[in-house]
Amino acid sequence: MGEAPVPLSVLDLATVGAGRTAADALHTGVRIARLAESRGFHRYWVAEHHSMPGVASSSPAVILAHLAAHTERIRLGSGGVMLPNHAPLVIAEQFGTLEALAPGRIDLGLGRAPGTDGATAAALRRTDRLNEGADDFPQQLAELTHFLDDDFPDGHAYSRIHAVPGPVQATSPGGVQSKDRPSVWLLGSSGFSARLAGMLGLPFAFAHHFSAQNTVPALDLYRDSFRPSAVLDKPYALIGAAALAADDDREARRQVLTGALSMVRLRTGRPGLVPSPEEAEAYEFSSLEREFVDSWLKNVIHGTPDEVRTGLDDLQKRTGADELMLTANAHSGDARVRSYELIADAYGLPR
Repeated sequence: MGEAPVPLSVLDLATVGAGRTAADALHTGVRIARLAESRGFHRYWVAEHHSMPGVASSSPAVILAHLAAHTERIRLGSGGVMLPNHAPLVIAEQFGTLEALAPGRIDLGLGRAPGTDGATAAALRRTDRLNEGADDFPQQLAELTHFLDDDFPDGHAYSRIHAVPGPVQATSPGGVQSKDRPSVWLLGSSGFSARLAGMLGLPFAFAHHFSAQNTVPALDLYRDSFRPSAVLDKPYALIGAAALAADDDREARRQVLTGALSMVRLRTGRPGLVPSPEEAEAYEFSSLEREFVDSWLKNVIHGTPDEVRTGLDDLQKRTGADELMLTANAHSGDARVRSYELIADAYGLPR
């Protein structure tokens, strides 16, 4: 037992299992968020995905507003909002609203990938020039930051536009506005956002759970590029880690195999609901699919609570991460809730 070496947090993909509904997935999210809060997890994030039947988190701001009403202390945020999919002013308004609902505990994690396939991204952005959004990410980020801080320079085309709720209300006659604003993070699975986060002095979150081979190089690049800012005086790196604990090894393997089969289908253009353990066990994998599954599961820390704790501790030592954000991809909400309970127990987190 003993404390975790770094803060532990939760990334929820709001996965929808076969035979379950999106309502079930979102209700499970509330259960996990309240469990995480009661057991001392640091933050709870949801991710933006589109056109994926097995993922119910297409609208992070809506989900976060619901979670804010069901929690009191835990930080809530996006892991992340895909900035090229949205006008920066819209994001500033949405997350300014969340900050008003839950002052001092909102994180705005930003990514530059579409969070979906090319056709869906084109429908979201109303354009087929998809690279344009990613290439313009630094400019979009600067615009968003100006809206959040309400500090466009005089003469700028947007200097008379204000994101509300926001700082302008504190400067209006009789206005009162929280001094806090959403904490901006950059997310990534390669070196681009790592370098940009370092240069801007922002906290950085890396998607180790699906890009493990790039984790250490990206974190090294982030730290080497880091310049102190008004936000941070030294680098702060969080990594997302796939982790699932169960009462025994066999049950843990049954649960993570459902997520692995779901990924096989997604990567081969057959996205669907997360299969049940029984369906995953009965599925006849081709040799190429089996190779993919074996490779995928090497990066999913699973087993008994003590085994998962050992795996997480080793991952933290290997990467030097300042925070571990755990995601449990499984068919049933009960299995995911149980996993977080067991991991909290393994670390002796308070009840």
